[in-house]
Amino acid sequence: MNTTTAFTEHEEPREGYFFPEGCALDRWIALLLFISSCLYLRLFYDYTLLNADEGIVLQGAQRIIEGQVLYRDFFSFYTPGSYYWMALLFRIFGSSLLVGRAALVIYGGVFSVLTYLLARRICARWSALLTVYMVLLTCLPFRFVALHNWDSTLLAYLALYCAVVFLERGHWTWMLGTGSFAALTCLFEQSKGTGLVLGLLLGGFVLVHCNGLRFPIGYQHQAALFAGFAWPFILTLTYFATQHSLIPMLNGWAWPLFHYTGANKLLYGYLVLSTSTRELFFGGSWSSRAGMLFLMGPCFLLPFLPILAIGILAWSIGKSWRGKLHREKGAYWLLVSSVVTGLLLSTFMTKRPDFPHLDYQGPLFYLPFAWSLDGLHIPSRLWRSLMPVVVFVVFFSYTAFGMVLLWETLGVQQTVRTVRGTVRMHKPDGALQYIQAHVPRGEKIIVYPYGPLHYYLSGTFSATRYDFLQPGMHTSDQMQKAIQDLRTNHPRVALLEISFAEKASLAWPSTPLRVFAERDPVEGYLFSNYRPCAALTANGFWHFVFMVRKDTVCPQEETKSNSR
Repeated sequence: MNTTTAFTEHEEPREGYFFPEGCALDRWIALLLFISSCLYLRLFYDYTLLNADEGIVLQGAQRIIEGQVLYRDFFSFYTPGSYYWMALLFRIFGSSLLVGRAALVIYGGVFSVLTYLLARRICARWSALLTVYMVLLTCLPFRFVALHNWDSTLLAYLALYCAVVFLERGHWTWMLGTGSFAALTCLFEQSKGTGLVLGLLLGGFVLVHCNGLRFPIGYQHQAALFAGFAWPFILTLTYFATQHSLIPMLNGWAWPLFHYTGANKLLYGYLVLSTSTRELFFGGSWSSRAGMLFLMGPCFLLPFLPILAIGILAWSIGKSWRGKLHREKGAYWLLVSSVVTGLLLSTFMTKRPDFPHLDYQGPLFYLPFAWSLDGLHIPSRLWRSLMPVVVFVVFFSYTAFGMVLLWETLGVQQTVRTVRGTVRMHKPDGALQYIQAHVPRGEKIIVYPYGPLHYYLSGTFSATRYDFLQPGMHTSDQMQKAIQDLRTNHPRVALLEISFAEKASLAWPSTPLRVFAERDPVEGYLFSNYRPCAALTANGFWHFVFMVRKDTVCPQEETKSNSR
């Protein structure tokens, strides 16, 4: 693209399009949003519900700084970005859950800035700020856990921002940034990266071929895009090839295509509700139901927004073909809505379009809401009359939802010291405390089936190459390999969750019933070779049994023997 086809910040702002980076006031607003967002999210920094998922990347990063190589020494079906990024943070700041949480605080600040800058291009300040407010109160606070999902969302957002700025300025460096962040998104989460790339390709195709736009992309820009996309993959493939882990890595990347959906398939917008919440929704009075609908407003609005983006994409394409689309705004709409469409598609690739996975991408999905308020300039008297009501309801619904999340955090004063930092939780986790009291740091144990965070917070390691084994998803061959590792390493301690079937019925309702009807081979091995010592509770409702090998004694027996 040459400078005659791009529109730059040095031009006079054209009708309905604005360059906030060129405005001193908007730059100050962006800085204040970053600072205030970080200060707000700091309130969630050390609070935890002990979400087991959070331990996947944290424990994997700990393995890496201990000298292990991903895929070669331990299994993962995620691309490697988050593991090595977290390992780098651990190297610099020390291995702690709070290091991962500090990264999330920074992410939240960046999300607010990017949301404001991208929305502000075609929206008034008030609607851009309202959208930032919605993102800040509900997205990260709903799942404030150090996961690959947030890492990859940040990278996808940066890729989109670079692509938008490239349309405005036409400089090849922004195309280089777009390709680089798109590749890194793939290397942090392959499904989201694939959706992002498809969205960018769709947006590029539409921009190049639609009447009234036709943004030609020169060879220099194509080369920059290709170079940016190539270098992260070249470095990654080279590293794992030198570590004799290239084939296991490629197998790990492809593994979800054949196995992930076995137990993880969920309906669009699915949300796990507690028993009390279900009763209020379906068994309470009409007033309580209305109150819950108002309080849970974000759970209904967010799933609608990417569908709205698809509608805006189709509408924009139609207007473009008729030559009636504003050039700058049209290019922006087409590109951003194409990317949102691609990201939505990524959730269907994994068959996990549930509310939490939509929420992970919420910072991007909320942009169409800002457009609908004033960026689209909808010529409808009905909408103009309804918009104040919509804004009122949305503002107070999101405020109520956010305050519930905040109240849950601020109301917790119970502190628990772990090997990986001091955290706040509603009540001490019995399983974690028992492991810390009776298992030396660094010992290899087995937590089955799903407890990677217990490994990480107790400073222990899995005696197998799997930090978790999910029945219904992991294969029978992997279960047998885990048993072989147990026979080889012969760990002294096992922590068996006996309430996993109850958890699976809520979190993974698509788990085949045969999984629970058939004898679990790993569980069978543990019962055959270990004996129970203590019944423990985690999170107030997950139940574990602490077990030791039959040729060893339970901790309480050892204590009695020593006292004599």
